[in-house]
Amino acid sequence: MGVTQFSRRLAALPSYPMAEIPAIKRRLVQQGVDVIDVGAGDADFAPPEVAVDALNRAIRDPAMSRYAFQLGLPAFREAAAAYMKRRFDARFDPFTELHPLIGSKEGIAHLALSLLDPGDVAIVPEPGYAVYEGGTVLAGGEPYRYALTPRTGFLLELDELPTDIARRAKLVYLNYPNNPTAATASRDYLERAVAYCRKHGIVIAYDNPYCEITFDAYVAPSIFEIPGAREVAVEFHSLSKSFCMTGWRLAWAVGRPELIAGLARVKNYVDTGAFLAVQAAGAAVLPLAEELARGYVERFKERRDGMLPVLRSQGFEPETPAATMYVWVERLGKVLTAV
Repeated sequence: MGVTQFSRRLAALPSYPMAEIPAIKRRLVQQGVDVIDVGAGDADFAPPEVAVDALNRAIRDPAMSRYAFQLGLPAFREAAAAYMKRRFDARFDPFTELHPLIGSKEGIAHLALSLLDPGDVAIVPEPGYAVYEGGTVLAGGEPYRYALTPRTGFLLELDELPTDIARRAKLVYLNYPNNPTAATASRDYLERAVAYCRKHGIVIAYDNPYCEITFDAYVAPSIFEIPGAREVAVEFHSLSKSFCMTGWRLAWAVGRPELIAGLARVKNYVDTGAFLAVQAAGAAVLPLAEELARGYVERFKERRDGMLPVLRSQGFEPETPAATMYVWVERLGKVLTAV
């Protein structure tokens, strides 16, 4: 058998931390081990009934089994645009400034393909969602890892970037509320980030899937609440975490028309759109998004408030997270999932 020569890009990919966990867990369970899974943040509550009912109706319509292509289901586009206006007072044209995604993960990776050339730099938070670095590498770009630490409140401070990195950077990944540290970003921070990226011509991939999972009166913003953000930002939203629909694979991106068109052009060649019936379910969920999310947040909060005293009783000193389904335990140097 001949030797397969894989691409240098494939060889440059770091190992994917979550890829091995299911097999390890399966082996342990087969050995009779009582496993407590603190791996991926996979919300385990049932999805909303409105989503299940809409999906059941849609899958009986033969038209919903056709190719979605990049247009997708207009009703989903319109529901997502209405949510952005209602929730953040951010108006987006549902057909030129918004695009459906098969989960935000693929959209984030495809955005890198639309923006980066070999030699271009993307600023990647560490720790952070693995697709930030992986998408950069697959696009031929060079990841520059910025360490998120308590010193900066786990914020990626762009002013600290070396001059040569700032000059070569075309993309930065920001994710607040943050996976995995649970950090949140103030309006002042977002204003500084937008100003920096406008000055240096850097696109912000603002990954915002936890904006509805917030506690104790905290309300998470959109990057588009910041003046000037439309010039430089693409924001990603997902039905996965807030509505316990991780396996359904449905999300959307919003931004100025040129950036969304670039993302759509990549997607034309690598997928034919999310299943239309799932988009119909998303269109049913989004008009009720805030109400549905509140019910899930109450249950996430119960778990958070049950977990924190146990950790503290064992000598750990976790901060009380204001958002996400994560608790960052600094003394362990690891993240624990509170779902």
